[in-house]
Amino acid sequence: MIYVLFALIIWVAGWGLNTVIANGRGANTSAARISVPILFGLTVVLMWEVLVRGLNVPPVILPAPTAILAAFKANTAVLWGDFQQTFLKGALAGYLIGCGSAFLVAIIVDRYDFLRRGLLPVGNFVAALPIVGTAPILVMWFGFDWQSKAAVVVVMVFFPMLVNTVAGLRDTSVMQRDLMRTYGASYMQTLLKLRIPAAMPFIFNGLKIATTLALIGAIVAEFFGSPVKGMGFRISTSVGQLALDMVWAEIVVAAIAGSLFYGLIAKIEAWVTFWHPSQRKH
Repeated sequence: MIYVLFALIIWVAGWGLNTVIANGRGANTSAARISVPILFGLTVVLMWEVLVRGLNVPPVILPAPTAILAAFKANTAVLWGDFQQTFLKGALAGYLIGCGSAFLVAIIVDRYDFLRRGLLPVGNFVAALPIVGTAPILVMWFGFDWQSKAAVVVVMVFFPMLVNTVAGLRDTSVMQRDLMRTYGASYMQTLLKLRIPAAMPFIFNGLKIATTLALIGAIVAEFFGSPVKGMGFRISTSVGQLALDMVWAEIVVAAIAGSLFYGLIAKIEAWVTFWHPSQRKH
């Protein structure tokens, strides 16, 4: 009971400190915006450590954060190799291929209305297919190396990117398009100078959604076949060995990689769409 009470004290202290920072005079500064989520995360980790240690939770159920950190330090080389195999080879390659091809197809779909009416419903159908059903098929088609993981990622990111890009290209008003025609602009000039710039918030929305889907797809694909390394492979084998600390270490790597990847795309978005109201600082 004493450990539960101690965990509640940690939670109340963290909540109070976060409230002070969020409601203080410098709440809109970069330091405040960064410190609030960091403090919240540290509060959760401290509560986790206290409850697991104090209540003697078996490591096969939930390892303590310190045990996960120890596994992380002891297996840094293994985790780095798994990260390279899953993210740098499978997820990133599939992300670039899937998003790039979806952007090009979106331009063609926007040009020809019959494609928009026919392809987008098919895309919604394919996007609804369970990845645990399509991943083993693609692994059989493309082999057990990174190519099959990239293929799974392409399937996962293609249609969300396509739908967002098509919606963005159609976001310009009739008056704007009529004005471009009044100036004698060709289709390509209108596309490059009006429609693609106006679609950038939608395009980056698709790119940000795809960052999480890419890593998830690559990890899930490795459950069905992989060389002797990879984040999904390591998670699967470590669960079989009841090495839950290693499983959580891989989860931490995936979370850090996914967050940094999403943050990178968000930074690029802020630089490209500086003119959009969503990027204005209040």
